[in-house]
Amino acid sequence: MHMADALISPTVGFTMMSVTAGVAAYSIKKIQSDMDEKKIPMMGVLGAFIFAAQMINFTIPATGSSGHLGGGMILTALLGPYAGFLAMASILLIQALFFGDGGLLAYGCNVFNMGFYTCFIAYPYIYKLITRKGLNSHNIFIASMISAVIGLQLGAFSVVLETLFSGKTELPFGTFVMLMQPIHLAIGIVEGLVTASIINFVWKARPELLEKVAASESFGTLYLNKILKGFLVAAVIVGGGLSWFASVNPDGLEWSMQKVAGTTELSTSDEMHQIFSIIQEKTALLPDYNFKGTEEKTVSENENTWPSVNIGTTVSGLLGGAMTFALAGLIGLIVNLIKRREDVSASK
Repeated sequence: MHMADALISPTVGFTMMSVTAGVAAYSIKKIQSDMDEKKIPMMGVLGAFIFAAQMINFTIPATGSSGHLGGGMILTALLGPYAGFLAMASILLIQALFFGDGGLLAYGCNVFNMGFYTCFIAYPYIYKLITRKGLNSHNIFIASMISAVIGLQLGAFSVVLETLFSGKTELPFGTFVMLMQPIHLAIGIVEGLVTASIINFVWKARPELLEKVAASESFGTLYLNKILKGFLVAAVIVGGGLSWFASVNPDGLEWSMQKVAGTTELSTSDEMHQIFSIIQEKTALLPDYNFKGTEEKTVSENENTWPSVNIGTTVSGLLGGAMTFALAGLIGLIVNLIKRREDVSASK
């Protein structure tokens, strides 16, 4: 559900950037209440893991489409809504800047669609509501499934609204929404299953972590080395090797566009779009998660060689994960330093 710049107008793009910036600023302020040294590496490791996981598209049977993990509910359940939103913003920024995945003008839209609904709607009003009677495997499974599906449905509907407000007549509202919602329902079910499995794994290994996140408490003296090492190893394996097995079918958004407009890419001659396109071309070190000059490989060529054992994909997964780890961790470190400085000032 990474929107390209051509899907939105500059007005919508800048508006959503402002909204996303406001939510990020609010998150930075609120996260200070439960931020500590233990949460910093957790933000980095989970960011790297979700970056790698988003590289893997899984096929949706009988549709010719595919989907990928969003990861918003995983981030929120294990970090809390504020740290989760900031981690998602870090992931999508690295993807857009250095891998050309999602437009720079559409960055605010993508963060909002994939981060806001899971962190601030699905988690507090669905996940926590279901699990407030107690954390156990059954409640975690039900809460993860429902919240993941609803979060993705809201995100998909926002994509449709953003194209509508942008005046994209190639994607008429009624037809577009009738394709986007069902295909993302199927994707959401898979996401819910993955989310439930991961959160259940953490609950069995370190139940105190989920309890502290639910209570908006700092991690304190929790021993998290095994959890951190587990996600770090998973990020390396997924980004470095399993990413070869990604489906070559168009994702839910591209599939819906193909059905409606007959293409997965809309053309635009708008000057602002051109400016952002030039910037992204210069910043993208590994466009489409591959070395420059090789990203134009066609879908048919990829299908003939699936799984695509590609060193460019491996480098992208490992480098992108490392960059996300650094950025998300840096954000956590800065927030923690701000908190400590304010605590010192308050004590004087």
